[in-house]
Amino acid sequence: MTALLLPLLAAIPVMAAAVTAILPSRTAGRLVALAVPAATAVAGVALLVQHRSEPVVAGSVGGFVPGVAIPFVSDSFTALMLVTTGVVALASLIFCDLTGEFGRSRYFAPLALLLLAGANGALLTGDLFNLFVFVEVMLLPSYALIAMTGTWRRLGVGRLFVVINLLTSTLLLVGVGFVYASAGSVNLAVLAGAAREDGRVGAALGVVLMALCIKAGAVPVHGWLPRAYPGTSSGVMALFSALHTKVALYAIIRIWSTAFDLDPAWGRVLLVVALVTTMWGAVASASPAGAREILAWQMVSGVGVILAALAVAQAPGGAIVYMIHHMVTIGALVMLLGAAEHVYRSGQLGGLSGLWYRERPLAVLLVLAIAALVGLPPTSGLIGKLEVIDAALGAGGAWGVVTVVVVLVASLIGLIAMLRLWRGTMWGGSDHDEARPARRVPTRLLVPGGALAAVSVALFLGYGAVAPEVDRAVAGLVDTDAYVAAVLGGPDAMTESTIGGRP
Repeated sequence: MTALLLPLLAAIPVMAAAVTAILPSRTAGRLVALAVPAATAVAGVALLVQHRSEPVVAGSVGGFVPGVAIPFVSDSFTALMLVTTGVVALASLIFCDLTGEFGRSRYFAPLALLLLAGANGALLTGDLFNLFVFVEVMLLPSYALIAMTGTWRRLGVGRLFVVINLLTSTLLLVGVGFVYASAGSVNLAVLAGAAREDGRVGAALGVVLMALCIKAGAVPVHGWLPRAYPGTSSGVMALFSALHTKVALYAIIRIWSTAFDLDPAWGRVLLVVALVTTMWGAVASASPAGAREILAWQMVSGVGVILAALAVAQAPGGAIVYMIHHMVTIGALVMLLGAAEHVYRSGQLGGLSGLWYRERPLAVLLVLAIAALVGLPPTSGLIGKLEVIDAALGAGGAWGVVTVVVVLVASLIGLIAMLRLWRGTMWGGSDHDEARPARRVPTRLLVPGGALAAVSVALFLGYGAVAPEVDRAVAGLVDTDAYVAAVLGGPDAMTESTIGGRP
């Protein structure tokens, strides 16, 4: 794929959204909406293959000089995220189609495509201001998706989601302004290593990271996530879990690796936030009465684990592997439980109890997905947890030991929460036995979540094929020379391009 085609990964979903909004046939609109995330995943695979010989592909929009032009950049990390985002988004939209979300409004498909366009753009941009722009592109359709789907709580939830994200977006924009004022540029290639060299740039970027941590759902500003996501429908929650928080985490990893150069001094602050988030989310997940509320708190805990793996180590491999695993696993669990919720008209543990006796295929798939979230074989959860622990132990010192202890304790608490979820939904009380009338979940509703559960197992069994791609992604984040050279046009352009007095 040439650099000139990279912007199409953001432009095509926008054009597809316009097409689906005016198409008279909703069937054609659904087909377009499903084709776009599939194409995103295919493009990600093509980029992964290309990056084996060409580590970074970069192109600029607008024909301006390097450092000023709007950069679209892809490396192995970006490609991995495009593949994962495309797969999970495709499964989520298929589930939305099967549960009738597309049929409730002709604008559901255009809104979902705009959300994907923002996510793709945020993954590909190499500029902080355009990161802000693409995040806003994601948020605008999200407000409407919350308002048109979910429970009776959706309007209150939507108000909370709007307020938090508007305030956070303001903070993000202020941080980007501070970065430009202190560094003279918001291009990540120009900012490479700047946070370690100049404390003012580091402080300005700290404001950007703070805003992104809020959008990711990190403690202490995390309460919006477990309140907002379960208030939507299961399909939209799965879509949000794959895109919103993970795009914020991707941006944190990218900025931390490029501008902060994985600076351990700044990492202590991020690590403390990460460890508190990990424990807080795990403990809180043990008490809710709703199945998706439990998963939402586990999402918060997972955000902490990803940030901890990033902050404690000298290489972000553990964070990358765990993030991919978390996207797949949470999506699978949300859609599997959402299938039961769609049929039983209840998302509470009591309303779903006794599923083991009536919904054996669903129960088996839930076993796999729960095992993945906890970190048991044969799922990607074990690989993800081992990578995080290996990263922490490799860092050494007291902080590495503390990170391992917190992750293991949080995993144990998460196991307790999942056992409670399992007991509440699968076994239930004495009135849930084989004589109870069956209400079968259609097999078609199990396909999207079951497919993601199968992906988790495939990641475990075939990790040997995935590991080299992760290693390439880590190498590109640790050594940013190729990234900088590709964006700025080579070593000569790097020295010639001066913005605001800073090379």
